[in-house]
Formats: sequence, structure tokens, C-alpha cells
Amino acid sequence: MKDTKTSAAGPSLSRRSFIVGTTAAAGGLALGVRVPFGSGSAQAQGSTGAEVGAWVVVKPDDTCVIRIARSEMGQGTLTGLAQLVAEELECDWSKVSTESITPGQNLARKRVWGEMSTGGSRGIRTSQDYVRRGGAAARIMLLQAAAEEWKVPVAEVGVAGGVITHAGSGRKTTYGKVAEAASRLTPPDPKSIALKDPKDWKIAGKPMKRLDTADKLDGSKVYAIDLKLPGMLHAAIKASPVFGGKLTSYDEAKIAGRPGVRGVVKVNDSTVAVVADTWWRAKSALEALPIVWNEGPDAAQSSATIAGHLEAGLAAKDAYAFRKDGDAIGAIQGAAKKIEAVYSTPFLAHATMEPMNCTVKLSADRAECWVPTQNSEASLAALSEQSGIPLAKCEVYRHDLGGGFGRRGGNQDYVRQAVNIAKHFPDVPVKMVWSREEDMGHDFYRPISQCKLAAGLDDKGALVGLHVRISGQSINAFVNPAMVANGEDARQLQGYTDKPGDAQLGYTVPNLLIEYAMRNTHVPVGPWRGVNTNQNAVYMECFLEEVARAAGADSLAFRRALMSKHPKHLAVLDAAAAKGDWGKPLPAGVHRGIAQFMGYGSYSAAVAEVSVSGEGKVKVHRMVLALDCGHAVNPDQIAAQVEGSVAYGLSAAFYGECTVQNGRMAELNFDRYQLLRLAEMPKVETVIVPTHDFWGGVGEPTISVVTPAVLNAVLAATGKPVRSLPLKNVKLV
Repeated sequence: MKDTKTSAAGPSLSRRSFIVGTTAAAGGLALGVRVPFGSGSAQAQGSTGAEVGAWVVVKPDDTCVIRIARSEMGQGTLTGLAQLVAEELECDWSKVSTESITPGQNLARKRVWGEMSTGGSRGIRTSQDYVRRGGAAARIMLLQAAAEEWKVPVAEVGVAGGVITHAGSGRKTTYGKVAEAASRLTPPDPKSIALKDPKDWKIAGKPMKRLDTADKLDGSKVYAIDLKLPGMLHAAIKASPVFGGKLTSYDEAKIAGRPGVRGVVKVNDSTVAVVADTWWRAKSALEALPIVWNEGPDAAQSSATIAGHLEAGLAAKDAYAFRKDGDAIGAIQGAAKKIEAVYSTPFLAHATMEPMNCTVKLSADRAECWVPTQNSEASLAALSEQSGIPLAKCEVYRHDLGGGFGRRGGNQDYVRQAVNIAKHFPDVPVKMVWSREEDMGHDFYRPISQCKLAAGLDDKGALVGLHVRISGQSINAFVNPAMVANGEDARQLQGYTDKPGDAQLGYTVPNLLIEYAMRNTHVPVGPWRGVNTNQNAVYMECFLEEVARAAGADSLAFRRALMSKHPKHLAVLDAAAAKGDWGKPLPAGVHRGIAQFMGYGSYSAAVAEVSVSGEGKVKVHRMVLALDCGHAVNPDQIAAQVEGSVAYGLSAAFYGECTVQNGRMAELNFDRYQLLRLAEMPKVETVIVPTHDFWGGVGEPTISVVTPAVLNAVLAATGKPVRSLPLKNVKLV
């Protein structure tokens, strides 16, 4: 494809290079972006007021509008980022509001707002430094403007709550009164700015109320699926039910004359859509449209054939040796006691409350898109590439998401589909909405995997060797096979690295072997909230529980003996155990389980209190989760995220399963893909263990410890390990 340059007013960046860069960011590789504060116009884009640096617009009434580049999908990133900017800005929090910037604006101003991807629990942690510097730069400019007006040294000027004072003369002014003058000043070099010590925070680090709640409560919020534009048409879509199948033919004449129907569109080689004046008319016509599919050879695939494929990888000779410390095989063979187990976890769907949707309007020289996206730059790239219109003439308007969980990140399939449909209706906005069945049947699922583990204990019950072999599908191989030459994909072993930082294993074992056997399937896969930490934590933590019991050791004590070189892991584990009353008496029939793991730069642990009825029904009564994310920007939001991770994690543990029949997914709606009910939700207590020396994620880390803590409690209750999920398929009595 020919590269297209932007206009002279914008950066010289090819569409291809932009697509590659934003897709890499969506996949979890943070881009190193220097943010040139103050670049571009001094007036705000989309706000009435003066732009003081790129991140802050100050209105005459002292309202401070903070620009937000990341996506909001319920996790609270919008409020957290605003707190960080406001902290350095020294403004009045009661007068703070926010606005989203568009990827077109960002691109035109040489990406002044940095990357716009939101995933991997890095919305705050990878942008905290430059957004804080943006707030500090605006504060410095506002103080300088006041000092120049009063003709005094800026060092004599102070500010609190957006009110600027000069102690020597007693004069006062406000941000709103000097903002216009401040907007004309040259911003300071961001590198020269000294940021506040977190111990001095007054807005950040505090449980401030969220800024994105009111319109959700009064029903005025417009999600992308609610969007209405003049003259809008609506599209319903259907893809081959078998992954990799093709569209052979359809008989448009059979739906000719139906009310409101404007036409049938071949979207791509495997997808067809009907466009009408309402979505229901489009959907009804689509259901009546005779379609012939070429399902291809993968129509013979099933959950059983896929399980056999993975099982073969557990003993194959082509495994990638990710970690090899000492001689695990020899140590286990010579051990006084050996323990072995095979675990498995299924495909999972994202099941967002708002199904995939996108509205596109195409003109001869303009492309616009309204979409709930976790990466609006990737959406812009997809819009430009699919439409053929240069990036500088494209724009994406990001709506808050009705759920993301990784589904709306790098994979912009829904944007590309909407563009292809809109090509047939120039100058008319076309809103494409997937049905629930389409959404569940054409996801990018959490990869399926199996894990074989073996351990050896000496005659004193000490762990002398551990061998972990995972066989499963690779996300990287699906996205870009060149990334995983020779089957070497460390991403699938997330949480097992020996390197400090993002996902370090919290145990030291004298002889350790961790391997991965790549076994891909025809099912498309992608990041699912927490990605591989969710599965790898189950394998490691549940098997260690079996090993501890074989050693006759207390679950907590056994883990602690392996963690002397991992003080942060240990501190979080101890915090969860203390708050969770580990070792204290429980009511009759109630048992505890414990787990710890690291992911997304944060340390987490959990204690679960569980009972199992005589009929084998599991009830989770209480969960205590501890988290060390370094800096805690908003404790209330962290607690809310932890509670959400329990709901999401328990849904997967109890019910989550996507099975394959005749090459296609069998669970296409919530009648078969059940979610946790309100009555099943346990009491959740959150313990924040901040060490204030790093920036970790919040949204995803604690999901990984929910399931193993519960399963370990089930083992304590029944004496039977649960080695395959979901629990609905397991007979416990």
C-alpha cells in the first residue's frame, strides 16, 4: 500500500508507520514519547478558556479543564489522571472538569499528549510522570503571569487551591484572571521541573469522588451504542460461524421490499451486513437473508480435538525452556516424595455489556468515526487504512466504553467492518452494532491452555525441584507469528520471570524448569483482563497448595519459606493473611485458601473463606485481597477495582467457558455463558500496602489471585484438588 503523508500543518508520518506504532502500543509495549508541553495553539481546542500548556485549560470562572488521553471504561483512570495533574497544578479540586482529546488533535500536534492506548493496567502508571509535569508546567506559567502583572519576583508568589498570593503586599488573584496571559508564555522545560514528593500530596493519594459518575446515574450519558446523528442508517452484521470460513453467496432478492432496508453489503470475504433505517429492521432482515457459507476444514474442530492437541504438547520435545535454574528433572527424580498434576483452563469471552459497535461517516476527503475504543490512535489508523483517506483528514471521537477488558484494544475489526459498510453510503453516518450472539461468537478469546507440573520434596518436606510445562495457544503468534520464532513466547509465561519489574515469580526454588509448548488453534485469541497471569497463577498457586499438603505444611508457612528473597511479595502475602485472619478459628464447614502472584507491575495476594455444601455447591463467604501498586492515587478507586476483579474472577472460576462445536463457539448468549449473580458475591475487603517506590497497575493484578485462593479453600474443604475450570463442571462430592 502506498504511504500517505499528512498535510503541511501536521507531522510527516506515514499511515503505515502510524499503524505499526499504535498497534504495538496496544499490545502492551509502551512507546517512549517525549511530550513537548505547550506545543501548538495557545487556545484550547474544544474548550472556552485559555490553554496553559497542553494538559490544562483554565476558564475565566477558575474552572480547570484537564485533558485526558486515555480511555475510560469504568476503571477510574479519568479521575486518577485528573488527580495527578491537579495535584501539581495546585488548583481547586471542586472546580476541576475533564475533556477527552482526539487522536487527530494529538497527531496534528506531534503527539503532544503521548500514547492513547489504555490496557495492561498502564493507563496511569506509564503516563503519570508526564501528566504530572504537565500540571506543574501550567502552575509555573500561571504563577509567572501573576508575578509579571504585579512586577515582583516569581519566587515571592505562592498558590493554594487556585488562588495566587503575594505575601509581601497581600495581593491575591485567581487562575482564571491570569490564564490568558499565562497562555502566551513559553512553557518551562519539563525535565527541569521538580515534582512533589508523594508524601506531600493533597489531592492525589486521596479518596476523591469520581468525576464520571453523575451522567451514568441520571441516564444522560451517551455511549457509542446510543449515538444518534442526523440521517443515520443502521447496520447489522454476520460473519462465518466457523473461524476461518468464507462467505459463498447470499440471496438479496429474498429480503427485497422489506420496510426500511437500504441494501445488503459484502463486508469482506467472511462477513455480510444489512443496512436499514433502524437496527432492528436491519437485524430482522439479516436473519431472513439466505446465506451460504464455506465453513472449511476447521468445521471439524471441537473442544475435544483441541484438548488432544494441547495434551500432546505436555510431552512434546519442542518446548521452549523459559527458565532453567539448576537440574529440576534430576532433583525431582531423586526426591523423597514426588507430586504431579495436570491443570487446564478454557477459552473465555470478554462479554462486555456493550457489544462491539462503531459509527462511520465517509465523504470524498473526510472520514469520521464514533467508537468505544481502548486505543483511539489504533482506531484512527484503522479508519485511515481501510478508507484510504489520509490520516490528517480522519478523526475518531472516543466514547466511554461499556466494558473493554482488552477486547477493544489492538484488534480494530469492528472499525474496519464499519468503514467497509459506510463506503456504500457516502456522506451518511452508518452505525454498525453487533448482536450479542455475534459478539460472543466472534471474540478474540483468552487463550486455552493446559499445564503439567511436577515437584519433589526432600525427607524434611522442603521443596527441592519444580517443573512447569504449559501447552497452549499464543496471542503473539496470532497477532504476528514473526514475533515468536521457534515457539519462543515469554508472554504466555507471564508471572514466572525471574526479573524484577512487571511479573516476577515470588518464589525461589533451588531447581526450577519452566517450559512452554506452543499449540495454536483456529480460534482467534487476544488479551483478556489479566491475560496469562490469570491462568498461570492458578497453575502455580493451586499446585503449590497440593505440594504444601503433601509436605504436611501450613499453606502460608510453606509459601513463606520460599519467599525470603522476595520481600514485596511476602509483605503482601502477610498483609492478606493478617487481615484474612489466617490461622484463626472459622465457623463449622467454612475453610480458608490463600494465594499470591505478581502481574502488571503490582504485587497481590488473597485469602478466601469458602464452604462446600453436601450437594457440592460452593459458596464464597469472604475475600480479603492485598495489593502493593507502589503509589496509590485514589484508594477508593483501588478498592472498587479490587471488588470488580473479584466479580470478574469468580464469574470465570464458577462459570466461564467457551466450548467449540463443529468449528464454532457454542456459548452465544448469557443463557449459556453465565455471569456471577449479585447474591453470589462475597464480602470483599481490600488492604492497600503502598511502598511509594514504584508505579504498578491496579485493574488486572488482583484477578489472578481470586480463583486460586477460592480453589485452595475448596481443596481444604473437600480434600480434592480442582484441576480444571470452570467449577460448574466439577463434581466435588
